[in-house]
Amino acid sequence: MIRKLSTLSGLTLGILSIFGSFFLEGGTFGALFLIPPLIIVFGGTFSAVIIGFGFDKFKNILNLIKLAYFPVKYNLNRLINNLVDISIISRREGLLSIEKRLDTIDYVFPRKLLKYAIDGTDPDSMLSLASLEIKSMQERHYSNIFIFTKMGGYAPTMGIIGTVMGLIMTLANAGGDPNSLIKNIASAFIATLWGVFSANILWLPIGDKLKKCHIEEKHMMEISLEGILALQSGEIPSIVKARLLSLLPQKEQLELMTL
Repeated sequence: MIRKLSTLSGLTLGILSIFGSFFLEGGTFGALFLIPPLIIVFGGTFSAVIIGFGFDKFKNILNLIKLAYFPVKYNLNRLINNLVDISIISRREGLLSIEKRLDTIDYVFPRKLLKYAIDGTDPDSMLSLASLEIKSMQERHYSNIFIFTKMGGYAPTMGIIGTVMGLIMTLANAGGDPNSLIKNIASAFIATLWGVFSANILWLPIGDKLKKCHIEEKHMMEISLEGILALQSGEIPSIVKARLLSLLPQKEQLELMTL
């Protein structure tokens, strides 16, 4: 919850800092939210995504934004403790006895590996299957991250297009109504503002958040694989725990060692 609030507070701070300064300098709401620049920047950015990645990927953007701002939280401490408990039961009652303990594991990936172990999958095949799934997950995540990285490049370019269009209209109407000329100039530079703002406050940070989500999920999968391979090889629970703790930051290692 704290991490989710920090993400939203960062977005709020960015919006308030940029637009708040604009209003403090005497800017008006109407001058900032001109419809043509917004259509050019956001419409152009979205159209570039559809052209480059396809409509199916574009439809998934809202889900990815939701994931970035409300990410899955992996409780690695609980996962490690559960794997250690299962290793104790496995040594005492045999590998087949852990089947009734699968519901204590919160995540699909370790449950799947435990089922492989129960079914008698050898360690090399287990490692191969897990590595294949991790690789597939990584490629899928990177393709999603790449969308927002590209949007961070598209948006400023669309802002420049809007600026050029506004300046062309200004020059084309030179000598005409001064109010119309001023409006065209304002529209031109507001397009640049929205292009740069959306790239650096929206799209690129979302890409970074998705990278962090990927790293955390991959870490969970690596811990799960290491623990289940250790369990499968019959290592004593204290060694299983030591192996898994070594994959955590030192502060978390100390917290778990005292439990």
